[in-house]
Amino acid sequence: MTTSPGYDALLVLSFGGPEEPAHVRPFLENVTRGRGVPPERLDAVVEHYMHFGGVSPINALNRDIIAEIETELAAAGIDLPIYFGNRNWHPMVEDTVASMRADGVERALVFPTSAWGGYSGCRQYHEDIARARDAVGDGAPDLTKIRQYYDHPLMIGAFADAIAAAAAELPEPVRTQFRLVFTAHSIPNAADANAGPPQDGGQLYSRQVAEASRLVAAAAGIDDYDLVWQSRSGPPQVPWLEPDICDHLDALSDKGVEAVVVCPIGFVSDHLEVVWDLDTEAEEKARELNMAFARAATPGTDTRFAKMVVELIGEHLGDGTVRGTGSVPRYGSTLNGARCALHCCEQPTRPSRP
Repeated sequence: MTTSPGYDALLVLSFGGPEEPAHVRPFLENVTRGRGVPPERLDAVVEHYMHFGGVSPINALNRDIIAEIETELAAAGIDLPIYFGNRNWHPMVEDTVASMRADGVERALVFPTSAWGGYSGCRQYHEDIARARDAVGDGAPDLTKIRQYYDHPLMIGAFADAIAAAAAELPEPVRTQFRLVFTAHSIPNAADANAGPPQDGGQLYSRQVAEASRLVAAAAGIDDYDLVWQSRSGPPQVPWLEPDICDHLDALSDKGVEAVVVCPIGFVSDHLEVVWDLDTEAEEKARELNMAFARAATPGTDTRFAKMVVELIGEHLGDGTVRGTGSVPRYGSTLNGARCALHCCEQPTRPSRP
């Protein structure tokens, strides 16, 4: 096995989630710090987590992904130890980067568990990296974030096959008559307007999500579909991307739609915003409407996802070509002619609470 030239390690950087009930409230306070979220809103989200025993599946799913990446790296003959760090809960990225320094890591790649552009999907990961390096201080390893990968053909293929598998779960009378609905995490309209380099015109996040939906639908052999949003958490006076998935199910029912397959295009893994907002709330709404409902799997458990990560690593090692089939730009720290720019994806000023 050979050591990867120029890099000593891979850091898998994610959002984080509680792994026992006592962690839920402090985790949510980390997520919402500086956002002025009222305590009663946090209380409601705490109850969502308690519905699942106070445990988010995200950390366990990320550990599974890391194990798959280790297997694929070994198969490729790449000796690259993997570290795991989070933005909002343990293992915190600051602690992970400190461990990397203690282990003698000098230069590492960073794989974020977000495929997208925009503030939350990309820039905030750059801020996580900078914050962790500042916290560690002298000797902190250089960290290079891997590019956005919303249109990578391996991930597109995994989503397309997941749609077919979900459709097969529908009752036979409606199995060939379902409506395909893609969903991704909503963000404020103002944040989407700022997503991407200023010269690119904004709305990079929503454009990438729309393009990924188009690519997956085409790979699944489906011409007509919908793109909606989920998981909004802001005050009602602030416009967010719409329509919401549950509102859209109402609209589809009014049109006589009897079955839906929902594909969570915006998510790598089945973390809480998938299992609550889709598998709980949206499925309950469909049941109320007497609508057959099936949810496609996220790609993190598909072996192609880990293969994609190794391909992305290969780009930085100089032994892989840049693969992506989308027409919307993808940015990042790689030699693909589309580096992240100064003032890219700046977070809009949050309105003060009344």
